[in-house]
Amino acid sequence: MTQPTSPPPPAGFLAEVKDAVTVRAALLLVGVLALQLAFVTSYIGAFHQPKPSEIPIAVAAPARPVAEQSAQQLAGLPGKPLDPHAVKDEAAARAEVENREVDGALVIDPAGPTDRLLVASGAGASLSQVLEQVVGRVEQARGRAARVVDVAPAAAGDARGLSAFYLVIGWCVGGYLCAAILAISAGARPANSHRAFIRLGALLLYSIAAGLLGTVIAGPVLGALPGGIMALWGLGTLVVFAVGAITLAFQGVAGVVGIGLAILVVVVLGNPSAGGAYPYPLLPPFWRAIGPALPPGAGTYAARSIAYFKGNGAAGPMLVLAAWAVVGSAVTVACAVFRKGRPGAAVGSGLPQDAPAGEGTAAR
Repeated sequence: MTQPTSPPPPAGFLAEVKDAVTVRAALLLVGVLALQLAFVTSYIGAFHQPKPSEIPIAVAAPARPVAEQSAQQLAGLPGKPLDPHAVKDEAAARAEVENREVDGALVIDPAGPTDRLLVASGAGASLSQVLEQVVGRVEQARGRAARVVDVAPAAAGDARGLSAFYLVIGWCVGGYLCAAILAISAGARPANSHRAFIRLGALLLYSIAAGLLGTVIAGPVLGALPGGIMALWGLGTLVVFAVGAITLAFQGVAGVVGIGLAILVVVVLGNPSAGGAYPYPLLPPFWRAIGPALPPGAGTYAARSIAYFKGNGAAGPMLVLAAWAVVGSAVTVACAVFRKGRPGAAVGSGLPQDAPAGEGTAAR
């Protein structure tokens, strides 16, 4: 006859805490706190004090010396808010704005007291407004006026030209969430190269669907963003796949911590530097420098180019996105290949490799 066993003595509150919050969980929480503080720093640092700096602008006049003299005056403004250069005539100035080589153009009319300022609100309303203010003050000081001409206006349903930015942010969110769900459902690291290719294939199918549906919602459904559906669809597919591939690559290198690394790159650093609310010339130097190289910035610039500038200037950002997609895919596959044959968890299934079949079934 078995003797009844007495209950174990109480472990105490400290022991309960140690059991409830493991060292690994505590370290992850420290990482989350650091990510949160980085988020606050990045967004406030980028947006708290927008200031124009070297906005590219063309200056045209019937006489070339007049244009060059006006360009020199604009270049000498305190704080260097403008980066002007002279062009031969108004047609050349307009072409540079439409090709996204400059953000505005001042066309001088020596025969009258009013010049024309060409802007493009489709590239961001805040940027065109700053140009109006800066050039307007200069014209007023010279006893002249500037009539604003918007050569690439934002659509009626695209308030302040932000629809492209929000569309791209939505695509980015879908990309890293898709990759994160693949990790949660079947392990952060793919067990072998076949699993890696399967995940990339699933991500590609998701990217195609997300790119099309996002384009349809922003364009035909809401009327917020003009531009060709096929071009925006292709861009959306590339944005989603690039961000998802980055996330898969980080997970292959760092496991579940890779999701946090993807958020750091795409959300904490990428979103405030994307040129959405404040285009690049209005951002502080750090954010202006990294923005074009990160997926949100490249995607936003390309989306605005497709919507309002007939695709002009979109090639560079598309190459940036393609590079992220290729590198992310290559790292994802490489991590799976190098991991193959190593002892440890079969991360494709989430179960230990040496677990008996019965244990595996129970664990699931």
